[in-house]
Amino acid sequence: MEFFNTNLPTIAWFIYLFSAFLFIQGLRLMNSPRTARKGNFVSIAGMSIAFALALFESSYKGFELTSAAIVLIAGIAIGAAFGFVTAKKVKMTAMPQLVSIFNTVGGGAAALVAINDALNGGAHQEVYVFITIILGIIIGSVTFTGSLIAAGKLQGIVSGSPIKVPLKKLIDLICIAGIIFCSYMLISGNYFGYGIEMPVILLTALSLIMGITFVLPIGGADMPVVISILNACTGTAVAMAGFVINNLIMIVAGALVGAAGGILSKLMAEAMNRSLFNILAGGFGDTGEVSADGGAALNLVETSADDVAVQMAYAARVIIVPGYGLAVAGAQHEIADLTKILEGKGVEVIFAIHPVAGRMPGHMNVLLAEANVSYEKLIPLEDVNPMFSTADVALVVGANDVTNPAARRQGTPISGMPILDVDAAKNVVVVKRGRGKGYAGIENELYGLPHTKMLYGDAKKAVASIISAIKEL
Repeated sequence: MEFFNTNLPTIAWFIYLFSAFLFIQGLRLMNSPRTARKGNFVSIAGMSIAFALALFESSYKGFELTSAAIVLIAGIAIGAAFGFVTAKKVKMTAMPQLVSIFNTVGGGAAALVAINDALNGGAHQEVYVFITIILGIIIGSVTFTGSLIAAGKLQGIVSGSPIKVPLKKLIDLICIAGIIFCSYMLISGNYFGYGIEMPVILLTALSLIMGITFVLPIGGADMPVVISILNACTGTAVAMAGFVINNLIMIVAGALVGAAGGILSKLMAEAMNRSLFNILAGGFGDTGEVSADGGAALNLVETSADDVAVQMAYAARVIIVPGYGLAVAGAQHEIADLTKILEGKGVEVIFAIHPVAGRMPGHMNVLLAEANVSYEKLIPLEDVNPMFSTADVALVVGANDVTNPAARRQGTPISGMPILDVDAAKNVVVVKRGRGKGYAGIENELYGLPHTKMLYGDAKKAVASIISAIKEL
């Protein structure tokens, strides 16, 4: 027993290291849709081991107060229940908002850990510990309010258009100056007679304000990138909290999330042909009336489900382009049924996946996987673009800006953005709920091309009507 008491920290360290290894393996498996589910389970196993060990350590060492154990158990129960119910009920269209809420919780928790350690440790902390505490408070607080605003924009509670903050530059300068001054007080131990509570509270408040002014000016089209950035911030804040409480698994897990989120943010920005600086500066996603074609009205030609059914049933290759409209309508199962029916008639069906289609990375992949669409049919932008010229029909379901040929010209809000070359297909059918514009606020020139036909209506009903028409042929 004494051996166990003496060596518990070492044993725990190696178990945490094994958990970290599982995290890394899980992340590696998530690189491919085929192995992503397995990667998720491997990561869950790693977290379960780390969680069980942390709970055992706390119980073994004993709690100073019985109330602490009660609060811990209650927190675990409430969090587990919330997570289970949410995972069961949340719709795929609301998944980005849920990720933002999780970022909020993660950032807030990391900030609270840092605040607690600052108040309880006081001036006895080492300088390097105070630096991590300060970073934990700043990053966690910015993530907390920033993620709340991002979730509000995605949910429609807050306007998706860029919101101008009056005197934003002045407010930011005041906040930055205040954060630097509070950091100086905490590191130097000079609280000017107010006690440590004053700089901690002020630092937290200024960081919370920074989170709000950071996200409000950013438009809805950039929210997927913002979520990814905030996710990276959450990971970084958790890593800082790990340094504060000297917990290996929090340091490793937080660093992994921070690094992965940073890389993902960069890749998504490149997929939109925008720098991270431009995204953070705000502006894109404004719903202002900007025309891609210099103001000329597009000649939109409507079609019927019967005509579309004939085109697709007698085609050799059909490429389906899913977008956020498909997710909103919940039409993934109808699309899967359409695919099976067409394949039964000898038609080759593949899906063109744009990296920023939808409202979160991999949104379309997850949505179609839910409907049991084979991973092999989901072709990324770089590989599918040369295939459009061989397609008899390209069926665009709820995708807008990612198919707009205006990106190939200079002088438009999406100039240079990599797009799906849908216009190269022999025939294009666009399923669209209405005549509104995309997030970039411009007309889609694809819709006015001679070989493009518009099928207006809810995606789920429109695809179902196409299926019915094909069955009657």
